[in-house]
Amino acid sequence: MMSDFSPHRARKRFGQNFLVDQNIINGIIDAIDPIAGQHIVEIGPGQAALTRKLIHAVGSIDAIEIDRDLVARLTHEFPVEKLRVHQADAMEFDFSTLPSPLRVVGNLPYNISTPILFRLCEYEDRISDMTFMLQKEVVDRMAAAAGDDARGRLSVMLQYRFKVEQRFDVPPTAFKPVPAVDSSIVRLTPLGSARLRPKDETLFARIVNEAFSQRRKMLRKSLAKWVTPAGWEAIGVAPTARAEELTCEAFVAIAHWVGQRRDDAAIK
Repeated sequence: MMSDFSPHRARKRFGQNFLVDQNIINGIIDAIDPIAGQHIVEIGPGQAALTRKLIHAVGSIDAIEIDRDLVARLTHEFPVEKLRVHQADAMEFDFSTLPSPLRVVGNLPYNISTPILFRLCEYEDRISDMTFMLQKEVVDRMAAAAGDDARGRLSVMLQYRFKVEQRFDVPPTAFKPVPAVDSSIVRLTPLGSARLRPKDETLFARIVNEAFSQRRKMLRKSLAKWVTPAGWEAIGVAPTARAEELTCEAFVAIAHWVGQRRDDAAIK
Protein backbone atom coordinates (compact mmCIF):
# COMPACT_ATOMS: atom_id res chain seq x y z
CA MET A 1 0.00 0.00 0.00
CA MET A 2 1.03 3.62 -0.42
CA SER A 3 1.54 3.83 3.36
CA ASP A 4 4.86 1.99 2.81
CA PHE A 5 6.20 5.18 1.24
CA SER A 6 7.21 8.43 2.92
CA PRO A 7 4.78 11.32 2.33
CA HIS A 8 4.99 12.66 -1.22
CA ARG A 9 5.93 16.33 -1.54
CA ALA A 10 4.01 18.18 -4.24
CA ARG A 11 6.28 19.29 -7.07
CA LYS A 12 5.72 22.77 -8.41
CA ARG A 13 7.28 21.93 -11.78
CA PHE A 14 4.48 19.41 -12.36
CA GLY A 15 1.81 21.80 -11.10
CA GLN A 16 0.83 19.37 -8.34
CA ASN A 17 -2.02 20.17 -5.95
CA PHE A 18 -3.62 17.03 -4.52
CA LEU A 19 -7.35 16.76 -3.96
CA VAL A 20 -8.15 15.75 -0.35
CA ASP A 21 -11.78 16.80 0.29
CA GLN A 22 -13.90 13.63 0.22
CA ASN A 23 -17.13 15.50 -0.49
CA ILE A 24 -15.57 17.09 -3.56
CA ILE A 25 -14.08 13.76 -4.63
CA ASN A 26 -17.51 12.12 -4.40
CA GLY A 27 -19.05 15.02 -6.31
CA ILE A 28 -16.55 14.58 -9.15
CA ILE A 29 -17.23 10.85 -9.31
CA ASP A 30 -20.96 11.61 -9.49
CA ALA A 31 -20.28 14.07 -12.33
CA ILE A 32 -18.26 11.46 -14.21
CA ASP A 33 -20.88 8.75 -13.53
CA PRO A 34 -18.55 5.82 -14.32
CA ILE A 35 -20.22 2.57 -15.41
CA ALA A 36 -18.72 -0.93 -15.35
CA GLY A 37 -17.10 -1.88 -18.64
CA GLN A 38 -16.34 1.65 -19.81
CA HIS A 39 -12.81 2.55 -20.92
CA ILE A 40 -11.52 5.35 -18.70
CA VAL A 41 -8.13 7.05 -18.75
CA GLU A 42 -7.16 9.37 -15.93
CA ILE A 43 -4.61 12.09 -16.58
CA GLY A 44 -2.54 12.87 -13.50
CA PRO A 45 -3.88 10.38 -10.94
CA GLY A 46 -1.52 11.79 -8.31
CA GLN A 47 -2.24 10.16 -4.96
CA ALA A 48 -5.20 8.21 -6.37
CA ALA A 49 -8.02 10.24 -4.79
CA LEU A 50 -10.23 9.65 -7.85
CA THR A 51 -8.43 6.54 -9.05
CA ARG A 52 -9.62 4.27 -6.24
CA LYS A 53 -13.26 5.17 -6.77
CA LEU A 54 -13.01 4.90 -10.55
CA ILE A 55 -11.50 1.41 -10.30
CA HIS A 56 -14.21 0.41 -7.82
CA ALA A 57 -16.87 1.57 -10.30
CA VAL A 58 -15.57 0.22 -13.62
CA GLY A 59 -13.13 -2.54 -12.63
CA SER A 60 -9.95 -1.25 -14.28
CA ILE A 61 -8.62 1.96 -15.84
CA ASP A 62 -5.58 3.43 -17.56
CA ALA A 63 -3.67 6.33 -16.00
CA ILE A 64 -1.07 8.73 -17.35
CA GLU A 65 1.38 10.01 -14.75
CA ILE A 66 4.58 11.94 -15.44
CA ASP A 67 5.99 11.83 -11.88
CA ARG A 68 8.02 8.64 -11.52
CA ASP A 69 7.73 8.68 -7.72
CA LEU A 70 3.94 8.68 -7.98
CA VAL A 71 4.12 5.97 -10.65
CA ALA A 72 6.02 3.79 -8.15
CA ARG A 73 3.35 4.38 -5.49
CA LEU A 74 0.49 3.67 -7.88
CA THR A 75 2.00 0.44 -9.22
CA HIS A 76 2.70 -0.64 -5.65
CA GLU A 77 -0.89 -0.09 -4.52
CA PHE A 78 -2.78 -1.40 -7.56
CA PRO A 79 -2.23 -4.60 -9.54
CA VAL A 80 -1.81 -4.15 -13.27
CA GLU A 81 -5.15 -5.80 -14.00
CA LYS A 82 -6.81 -2.95 -12.09
CA LEU A 83 -4.59 -0.02 -13.05
CA ARG A 84 -2.44 0.26 -16.16
CA VAL A 85 -0.05 3.12 -15.42
CA HIS A 86 1.67 4.86 -18.33
CA GLN A 87 4.63 6.92 -17.17
CA ALA A 88 4.40 9.69 -19.73
CA ASP A 89 3.73 13.32 -20.46
CA ALA A 90 0.08 13.75 -21.47
CA MET A 91 1.24 16.22 -24.12
CA GLU A 92 3.19 13.44 -25.84
CA PHE A 93 1.09 10.37 -25.07
CA ASP A 94 -0.62 8.65 -28.02
CA PHE A 95 -4.23 8.24 -26.90
CA SER A 96 -5.01 6.20 -30.03
CA THR A 97 -3.20 3.27 -28.36
CA LEU A 98 -6.07 3.00 -25.84
CA PRO A 99 -9.45 1.33 -26.49
CA SER A 100 -12.26 3.52 -27.77
CA PRO A 101 -14.71 4.99 -27.12
CA LEU A 102 -12.62 6.53 -24.38
CA ARG A 103 -13.68 8.55 -21.35
CA VAL A 104 -10.96 10.97 -20.25
CA VAL A 105 -10.90 12.38 -16.71
CA GLY A 106 -8.47 14.12 -14.44
CA ASN A 107 -7.24 17.00 -12.36
CA LEU A 108 -5.10 18.63 -15.05
CA PRO A 109 -1.97 20.61 -14.13
CA TYR A 110 -3.21 24.19 -14.31
CA ASN A 111 0.04 25.47 -15.84
CA ILE A 112 -0.41 23.38 -19.01
CA SER A 113 -4.17 22.70 -19.07
CA THR A 114 -4.87 24.64 -22.28
CA PRO A 115 -2.18 22.84 -24.35
CA ILE A 116 -3.48 19.49 -23.07
CA LEU A 117 -7.04 20.39 -24.10
CA PHE A 118 -5.88 21.27 -27.61
CA ARG A 119 -3.86 18.05 -27.73
CA LEU A 120 -6.96 16.01 -26.83
CA CYS A 121 -8.91 17.70 -29.64
CA GLU A 122 -6.80 15.59 -32.01
CA TYR A 123 -8.54 12.49 -30.62
CA GLU A 124 -12.13 13.76 -30.49
CA ASP A 125 -13.39 10.95 -32.75
CA ARG A 126 -12.13 8.37 -30.23
CA ILE A 127 -13.50 10.12 -27.14
CA SER A 128 -17.01 9.76 -25.72
CA ASP A 129 -16.57 12.52 -23.12
CA MET A 130 -14.05 14.28 -20.88
CA THR A 131 -14.44 15.51 -17.30
CA PHE A 132 -11.73 17.69 -15.81
CA MET A 133 -10.94 19.85 -12.84
CA LEU A 134 -9.33 23.06 -14.02
CA GLN A 135 -8.68 26.58 -12.85
CA LYS A 136 -12.08 28.30 -12.67
CA GLU A 137 -10.91 31.16 -14.86
CA VAL A 138 -10.06 28.68 -17.62
CA VAL A 139 -13.43 26.91 -17.32
CA ASP A 140 -15.21 30.29 -17.45
CA ARG A 141 -13.44 30.95 -20.75
CA MET A 142 -14.18 27.48 -22.09
CA ALA A 143 -17.91 27.88 -21.44
CA ALA A 144 -18.27 31.58 -22.33
CA ALA A 145 -21.06 32.29 -24.81
CA ALA A 146 -20.93 34.82 -27.64
CA GLY A 147 -21.05 38.29 -26.12
CA ASP A 148 -19.43 37.30 -22.81
CA ASP A 149 -16.27 39.18 -21.85
CA ALA A 150 -14.59 35.88 -20.98
CA ARG A 151 -15.05 34.54 -24.52
CA GLY A 152 -11.80 33.93 -26.35
CA ARG A 153 -9.93 31.64 -28.72
CA LEU A 154 -10.25 28.73 -26.29
CA SER A 155 -14.05 29.15 -26.14
CA VAL A 156 -14.50 28.96 -29.92
CA MET A 157 -11.95 26.22 -30.60
CA LEU A 158 -13.58 23.94 -28.03
CA GLN A 159 -17.24 24.84 -28.52
CA TYR A 160 -17.25 24.10 -32.24
CA ARG A 161 -16.16 20.55 -31.35
CA PHE A 162 -17.71 19.89 -27.94
CA LYS A 163 -20.69 20.59 -25.75
CA VAL A 164 -19.07 22.39 -22.81
CA GLU A 165 -20.80 22.10 -19.42
CA GLN A 166 -19.53 23.88 -16.31
CA ARG A 167 -20.62 21.59 -13.45
CA PHE A 168 -19.56 23.04 -10.07
CA ASP A 169 -16.81 25.08 -8.42
CA VAL A 170 -14.16 23.75 -6.05
CA PRO A 171 -12.58 25.95 -3.31
CA PRO A 172 -8.81 26.08 -2.76
CA THR A 173 -9.25 24.41 0.65
CA ALA A 174 -10.12 21.13 -1.11
CA PHE A 175 -6.42 20.68 -2.00
CA LYS A 176 -3.04 20.19 -0.43
CA PRO A 177 -1.03 22.28 -0.92
CA VAL A 178 -3.72 24.97 -1.12
CA PRO A 179 -3.61 26.70 -4.54
CA ALA A 180 -4.04 30.45 -4.96
CA VAL A 181 -7.00 30.06 -7.33
CA ASP A 182 -10.52 28.63 -7.38
CA SER A 183 -11.17 25.52 -9.45
CA SER A 184 -14.14 24.21 -11.40
CA ILE A 185 -15.38 20.94 -12.86
CA VAL A 186 -16.12 20.91 -16.59
CA ARG A 187 -17.47 18.24 -18.91
CA LEU A 188 -16.83 18.15 -22.65
CA THR A 189 -18.88 15.92 -24.94
CA PRO A 190 -18.01 15.65 -28.65
CA LEU A 191 -20.79 17.01 -30.85
CA GLY A 192 -20.36 14.20 -33.36
CA SER A 193 -22.47 14.67 -36.49
CA ALA A 194 -23.73 18.00 -35.12
CA ARG A 195 -20.20 19.39 -35.04
CA LEU A 196 -19.32 22.29 -37.30
CA ARG A 197 -16.94 21.19 -40.05
CA PRO A 198 -15.01 24.07 -41.61
CA LYS A 199 -13.80 23.18 -45.09
CA ASP A 200 -10.28 24.18 -44.06
CA GLU A 201 -9.78 23.69 -40.33
CA THR A 202 -6.28 25.19 -40.39
CA LEU A 203 -7.60 28.36 -42.00
CA PHE A 204 -10.46 28.47 -39.49
CA ALA A 205 -8.02 28.21 -36.57
CA ARG A 206 -5.82 30.98 -38.02
CA ILE A 207 -8.77 33.34 -38.41
CA VAL A 208 -10.01 32.67 -34.87
CA ASN A 209 -6.52 33.19 -33.49
CA GLU A 210 -6.01 36.44 -35.38
CA ALA A 211 -9.42 37.84 -34.42
CA PHE A 212 -8.78 37.26 -30.70
CA SER A 213 -5.17 38.40 -30.81
CA GLN A 214 -6.59 41.88 -31.48
CA ARG A 215 -9.80 41.46 -29.51
CA ARG A 216 -10.27 45.16 -28.75
CA LYS A 217 -10.43 45.95 -32.45
CA MET A 218 -13.49 45.66 -34.67
CA LEU A 219 -13.39 42.79 -37.14
CA ARG A 220 -12.95 45.16 -40.08
CA LYS A 221 -9.55 46.01 -38.53
CA SER A 222 -8.46 42.73 -36.95
CA LEU A 223 -9.35 40.67 -40.04
CA ALA A 224 -8.66 43.33 -42.67
CA LYS A 225 -6.14 41.14 -44.50
CA TRP A 226 -8.70 38.34 -44.76
CA VAL A 227 -12.04 40.00 -45.53
CA THR A 228 -12.79 42.90 -47.88
CA PRO A 229 -15.35 45.58 -46.92
CA ALA A 230 -17.83 44.05 -49.35
CA GLY A 231 -17.09 40.60 -47.97
CA TRP A 232 -18.69 41.31 -44.60
CA GLU A 233 -22.09 41.81 -46.20
CA ALA A 234 -21.73 38.58 -48.16
CA ILE A 235 -20.78 36.70 -45.00
CA GLY A 236 -23.59 38.25 -42.97
CA VAL A 237 -21.39 39.45 -40.12
CA ALA A 238 -21.19 43.07 -38.99
CA PRO A 239 -17.71 44.48 -39.62
CA THR A 240 -18.10 46.61 -36.48
CA ALA A 241 -18.44 43.53 -34.26
CA ARG A 242 -15.60 42.32 -32.07
CA ALA A 243 -14.32 38.77 -31.84
CA GLU A 244 -16.01 37.92 -28.51
CA GLU A 245 -19.42 38.78 -29.99
CA LEU A 246 -19.26 36.08 -32.66
CA THR A 247 -20.73 32.59 -32.51
CA CYS A 248 -18.78 29.56 -33.71
CA GLU A 249 -21.07 29.51 -36.77
CA ALA A 250 -20.04 33.07 -37.64
CA PHE A 251 -16.35 32.16 -37.53
CA VAL A 252 -17.02 29.16 -39.77
CA ALA A 253 -18.84 31.44 -42.23
CA ILE A 254 -15.87 33.82 -42.31
CA ALA A 255 -13.43 30.96 -42.90
CA HIS A 256 -15.67 29.56 -45.65
CA TRP A 257 -15.81 32.92 -47.43
CA VAL A 258 -12.05 33.45 -47.16
CA GLY A 259 -11.37 29.92 -48.40
CA GLN A 260 -13.76 30.26 -51.32
CA ARG A 261 -12.21 33.58 -52.34
CA ARG A 262 -8.75 32.02 -52.16
CA ASP A 263 -9.87 29.05 -54.27
CA ASP A 264 -11.49 31.32 -56.86
CA ALA A 265 -8.28 33.35 -57.11
CA ALA A 266 -6.25 30.17 -57.59
CA ILE A 267 -8.54 29.04 -60.42
CA LYS A 268 -8.14 32.36 -62.19
